[in-house]
Amino acid sequence: MEGSEPQQKAGAVPAGLQGFQTLFSAYDPQNTGRIDKEAITEAVSSIEIPAEAQKILTKVEEHKSDKIDFESFVNIFKGVGVSDEVRQKLIHNAGKVTNVMQGNVGYHSYSADEKSAFVNVVNHHLRNDADLASILPLNPDNNDLFDHCATGILLCKLINAAVPGTIFERAINVRQNLNVFQIKENLNLAINAAKSIGCTVVSIFPESIMEKKEHLVLGLVWQIIKILTLSPINLKAHPELVKLVEEGEELSDLLKLQPDVILLRWVNYHLKNSGSPKRINNFGNDVKDSEAYTLLLHQIDPAQCDLSPLQDGDLLSRAEKVIVNSRKLGVDTFTSARDIISGNAKLNIIFAAAIFNTNPGLYATEQELYEAAGLINDDVEGTREERAFRMWINSLNIEGLYVNNLYEDVKDGLVLIKVIDKIEPGLVNWKKVELKTNNRFKKIANCNYLIELGRALHFTLIGIGGSDFTDGQKKLILGYVWQLVRHATLKLVGNMTEESMMKWANSRVNTHAASYKDKSIANGRFLIELFSSIEPRAINWDLITPGEDPEGREQNAKYILSVARKLGSSIFCTWEDIVEVNPKMIMTLVATTYSLAGIYNRETREEVKSE
Repeated sequence: MEGSEPQQKAGAVPAGLQGFQTLFSAYDPQNTGRIDKEAITEAVSSIEIPAEAQKILTKVEEHKSDKIDFESFVNIFKGVGVSDEVRQKLIHNAGKVTNVMQGNVGYHSYSADEKSAFVNVVNHHLRNDADLASILPLNPDNNDLFDHCATGILLCKLINAAVPGTIFERAINVRQNLNVFQIKENLNLAINAAKSIGCTVVSIFPESIMEKKEHLVLGLVWQIIKILTLSPINLKAHPELVKLVEEGEELSDLLKLQPDVILLRWVNYHLKNSGSPKRINNFGNDVKDSEAYTLLLHQIDPAQCDLSPLQDGDLLSRAEKVIVNSRKLGVDTFTSARDIISGNAKLNIIFAAAIFNTNPGLYATEQELYEAAGLINDDVEGTREERAFRMWINSLNIEGLYVNNLYEDVKDGLVLIKVIDKIEPGLVNWKKVELKTNNRFKKIANCNYLIELGRALHFTLIGIGGSDFTDGQKKLILGYVWQLVRHATLKLVGNMTEESMMKWANSRVNTHAASYKDKSIANGRFLIELFSSIEPRAINWDLITPGEDPEGREQNAKYILSVARKLGSSIFCTWEDIVEVNPKMIMTLVATTYSLAGIYNRETREEVKSE
């Protein structure tokens, strides 16, 4: 019975249930009387008898609680008539799904198969990194991944593999025998850099990783690997993706889709062209029989990948043949045949993306490519701001909200209304909001309400109307969102004015700046001195250049961003914003230092108020 104390525990069951007791105990080594639903799902997914596995999974999914007590466990397995063979396989698989005790709260489970695949990805992408030569390759069968993530070095390197240049590598503490301060610097750098590229890092702190909390470490590693794997799947890198626009859609609709959704559409595009009625809706159960993969590979290269795997009734053997065929096309496979038939969505996304990244098999006409080029933004500064603001919105951790393309995703007004509700709780009157924006009139109504909300926040709104959001007017959208960023930033620092923040900053440095537009900021010295005033140990002055040439200014700017993240700051500007002295982003950096000063030196705020 869900939510109650277990009716049966190990050693207190009727003789007829001893077999179930043995199986239950394999997943309850601490004899708590409950097992993790995710753990049993992972184990069942791994058994190589798909028909029985599917029956069990259906029953497990019907169980509403995240925990399964013994009585519920017996009801699930008696209800499907589990064979002795399956029972033995599940007992064997219990060792592959690791349960980790977290204090007195209970268990968190993680998949050993996922850990193994993630290790393979790490080993492949970081194999040539000199700083990691002493620890790579990691062993997928032990705790190497958790041990080496604990110093932060591996995570920083993986983030740079996913989005090159995110972290200034010379800012990473890489020497042997790091002290606790240096390790925390690395982990702060990794966590905040991960946040800046779109990872969700709620409940992940340096201490979580230092303590090797496996489920949190794997969750972060998965998000980075997902970005690494899926980032090439976009219209700019592959304009031939224009072929995936469906009937009734506009090309701009493709920009709204997240990469994993585009990947799913890509598979179905090839399935349709193969003449098969087969379609998939997910990378879990829909691909575990390998039929979609067999058809996909054959459609991409029929000469090297025939359809013979479909004649194999053994699903594991069929999946192994799919892996062999993919390697013929030069695909780096980090996913095993067992991962395919288990229906593990994460590992199948990695596999499908590896096929796409090697062999997309899309051929667009010149006209289609021309149309795609028209949607690719050539406004470099605007593109940087769009990305920065998009990542800022995503970092707010608004439930059910993820912005993939700022200009497209704000057209119905809902995204920005939710942002305002997050940063100014209570301001939004939801009775005025159209939640189902299925026509232009409703979209404009929401966007008109955005203007009303902006006035309530004292935004400058000259020349902007609700229809400008719906029509995707980029400069006006950026202008409005910047005012949201500015409002949230100033609220974070106690509603200080921009002028008082600059006065505060100048009081802490020798290299003064007249304003956020001061061109002398380009050499980085002002900001470096400011961060040094907060935590001198965070600055390695051997890495600082005079900033007299473009290369020196670039190095200093990249170092500044890494120092800010090391100190625990979430920032979304780029090094170009510093060397070009983008006053908007310079202001956010100064605000960041003020906020950090309040953490590193609690007396700072009182000193400023008393002046």
